[in-house]
Amino acid sequence: MSEFFIRLISSDDEARAGAEIMASTDPWLRLGRTFEHTYRTVSNPTFERCVAIVGGKVARIVLLAINLPLINGYVAALAVGAEFRNAGVGSKLLRFAEERIFEKSPNVFLCVTSFNIDAQRFYARHGYAQVGLLKDYDVPGVDEFLMRKTRGAWAGFGAK
Repeated sequence: MSEFFIRLISSDDEARAGAEIMASTDPWLRLGRTFEHTYRTVSNPTFERCVAIVGGKVARIVLLAINLPLINGYVAALAVGAEFRNAGVGSKLLRFAEERIFEKSPNVFLCVTSFNIDAQRFYARHGYAQVGLLKDYDVPGVDEFLMRKTRGAWAGFGAK
């Protein structure tokens, strides 16, 4: 695979490419999310929106919620294009997200859909533990597992 780099989304074309990746990938695909829905999500200005660029092409997208009320460090979405899977880009993008969040919070949170077994394994391998269950969160019969990776309690944490 070509070299890649991670950076903030710099154009509407990149936002659209990220939305297309999401709309064609589980869990969004199985949840019935259309391109229009994922594009609205990717365009949400409250997220820090980053992409991994491989060979000049958007390969992966991550959306971070860093300074929101009640939660300070949430990976709102992480998706990879089919042609870039199993190449290590996802792990590197997750580490990028964690480093960014750990600057502001001792905790990284994310949700994983109950049917998305591969994603559950991926996050478990990277040190995430389930800390909550959101029953019937998006659609009836489909739950979300709230997962957390932590460096410790807020007490004693010194944000940069």
